[in-house]
Amino acid sequence: MRGWITAAALAALLPLAAAGQTAPAPPPVTQSGVPLQRGPAVPAPETPTPERLVSGLSRDEVAITATFTGSEILIYGAIRRDQPAPAAPPGIIVTVEGPSQTVTVRRKDRVGGIWVNTQGVRIGAAPDFYVVATSAPLKDMLEPAEDVRHRISPPLAIRALSGGLDVEDTTPFTEALLRLRTESGRYRVDEGAVHILEDTLFRADVQLPSNLVEGDYRARIFLLREGQVIDSDTVPIRVQKVGLERWLYRLAIQQPFWYGLMSLAIAMAAGLIASAAFRALRRG
Repeated sequence: MRGWITAAALAALLPLAAAGQTAPAPPPVTQSGVPLQRGPAVPAPETPTPERLVSGLSRDEVAITATFTGSEILIYGAIRRDQPAPAAPPGIIVTVEGPSQTVTVRRKDRVGGIWVNTQGVRIGAAPDFYVVATSAPLKDMLEPAEDVRHRISPPLAIRALSGGLDVEDTTPFTEALLRLRTESGRYRVDEGAVHILEDTLFRADVQLPSNLVEGDYRARIFLLREGQVIDSDTVPIRVQKVGLERWLYRLAIQQPFWYGLMSLAIAMAAGLIASAAFRALRRG
């Protein structure tokens, strides 16, 4: 009797357990009755950039010789579009940046009647040469947030401070570096130096000074609309000494001892030649 009661209880619980489970849904079928197979997820197509820059340089190498008095680089290009141009006019900014160097800026104070260096700030990355050429006033065509993001204006070209800081405010030191390099022509902003033709073609003539240092330079081109950077491009430029200047420069860096001896010998020879010439003039 007890076995019959247990069997009846199990039979009553089976429908309740089946009701609590969800049967798997059958796969979808086509009109022909063939089940559809689930394929891999297809990524959504990326939205193409409405405008892109196509740029070039008149030359990507600058040779420094004994008679080098500066140079000029033509940066040109076009705006490629896949759809009609927006109503807002385009803007072009071109920057040419020299190799970054570590610079220490010191402040001189009068101590006991003598001017001595007291405080200093070590700047870890400051380009030796930096020029910005624009198609309009820089403050009117570039939003501050975009300037911080891409580091376009000269104050933002100074990238980092290094070492321990002995001063509370580093702003006067960075401003002094900007002022000194601006006065020497190594930092500048040429507003209106970029010319845009029919909202498509552009060109910029960038003047390079005679005091360029050897190294790897780069030119950056930015396309802007309503203060926002739409696209950008970067082109490298190589600046190097050639001929006798390059040989002397390498000798001074790699073998300073022999360079010093050679300089001393040249100075002695020049002194002897000058002395002999004066003696000849007196006798004549």
